[in-house]
Amino acid sequence: MMRLKCASAMPLVLGALISGGAASVQAADLEFYFPVGVNAPAVATIEELTNKWAAQNPQHTVKAVYAGNYEETTTKALTAAQAGDPPQVAVLLSIDLFTLVEEDVILPISDIATTAEDQAWMDGFYPAFMSDSRFEGKTYSIPFQRSTPVLYFNKDAFRAAGLDPETPPKTWDEMIEMGKKLVVKDDNGNVTQWGTRIPTLGLGGAWLFGGLVVSKGDVLSTETGTEARFDTPATTAALEFLVQLSDEGVMQPGGISWGDTPKAFLEGQTASMWTSTGNLAFINENAEFDWGVGFLPGGDGPGAPLGGGNFYIFKETTDEEREAALDFIKFMTAPENAARWSIATGYVAPRPDTWETPEMKAYSEKLPQALVALDQLPYAYREFATFQRAKVTQYLVDAIESVVTGGSTAAEALAKAQEGADSVLSDYK
Repeated sequence: MMRLKCASAMPLVLGALISGGAASVQAADLEFYFPVGVNAPAVATIEELTNKWAAQNPQHTVKAVYAGNYEETTTKALTAAQAGDPPQVAVLLSIDLFTLVEEDVILPISDIATTAEDQAWMDGFYPAFMSDSRFEGKTYSIPFQRSTPVLYFNKDAFRAAGLDPETPPKTWDEMIEMGKKLVVKDDNGNVTQWGTRIPTLGLGGAWLFGGLVVSKGDVLSTETGTEARFDTPATTAALEFLVQLSDEGVMQPGGISWGDTPKAFLEGQTASMWTSTGNLAFINENAEFDWGVGFLPGGDGPGAPLGGGNFYIFKETTDEEREAALDFIKFMTAPENAARWSIATGYVAPRPDTWETPEMKAYSEKLPQALVALDQLPYAYREFATFQRAKVTQYLVDAIESVVTGGSTAAEALAKAQEGADSVLSDYK
C-alpha cells in the first residue's frame, strides 16, 4: 500500500476501490480530485473514508488530491485534462456539466455503468439531484456532496423579539414583518443585530438569487444549457425584494459576502441567514444559542436552488481505471459511507436508502434541522447552468451587485445582463 499526501499537506493512506459487489480483478492507479466548499471537516472525513476503502481492497492505488474550493478544483482538473494527464475521477460542481461536455474531457457514467444492477443503482438517487446530472439522455455524473440553501435562525433572538421561536418566516412579507422586530440597536441608534442576512455578492449571491426566482415560479436557466432567463418579471421582483430588505431596515445595506455570513450569524450580528446546508455541522458545533432551520421564505411559495458537487469520470482513462473509478463512486455513495459524509458535513445525503441507515436515523433524531433540506427538495430546482457558465454567470453577478450597491435599478441591470448572456449563448442555438 502506498502512503500519499494530498495538496493540503494532510497525509492520506489510500488504496483500493470497492463497491458493494465483487472487487475488480485488474489493478488500477487512480487520481481523485476533491474540493472543500463549506465550513466542515471535509478533508478529515475523506481521509477516514479512503482509509476504510483502502483496508478493504488493497489492489488499487489512489492518490487523493484536495484541490481547493469548487472553482479551483474545476480549473485544476481542466488544466490537467488539457495537458493530457487528467484525474480519473473528481468531485466537481454539478453545474460544471456543460463546460466539461464542451471541453470533451468526461465520459457519460451511463456508458460505463451498463448492467441492470448499475441502472438500479443510478435510479436510487433523488430525482432532484439527478436532474442536473444528465444531458441529452445520458447520465454524466453521480450526486455526492449535494445541498440546498436553507434559512438558519436564532431562536433566542426570536424569543427576545416576542416572536414564536418555532415559527420562522415562510414568505417575503413575513421576512420583512418579523425582520423589523428582530433588529436591535444600541443607545446611539446603531444596528447591532440585523433581522436577516442574504449574501448578494459573487457566485454565492447568484446561487441564492436562483432560489428567490424559483419561489416566484420561474427559473434562471433551462435544461438545454443554451438559455439564460435574466430579464423576467420573476427576476425583477426577486432583485427588488433584496433592495426592499435593506430599504425597510431589515438587512444591512450594500453588498453582503458569502464567506462572512456564518460568522456574522454565530456572533449575533444577524438573527437569521440564508446559507448552504453544507454549513449545518459548522453551525451545530459553534452556535452558543438555540437555533433552528426552515425553508427559504418564498415570494409565491417555497423555492430553492440545488447546489453542490457530483462525481465525474474523465475521458482519457483505461477500461481498468474506469471500472475502478465506478467502484469507487459506488463505495462513496453507499448508504453507510454517504451517511458518514452527510453527518460530518451537513450535506444532504443524495439517496433515500442513506436516510434509512441507523446512523442517519440517530443523527436526524438528534439534529432534526438536518431534515429541513430533505423536506425542501420537492420545491428545489437545478442551479443556474449554461454553456460558457463562468462568462454568463458573471453578467448575473454584476447585475445583482450593481443593484444592491445602488448603482442601477433592477430593470436596467437585468436587461443589460440578458443582453450579455444572449450574446454569449447565441453560438449554441
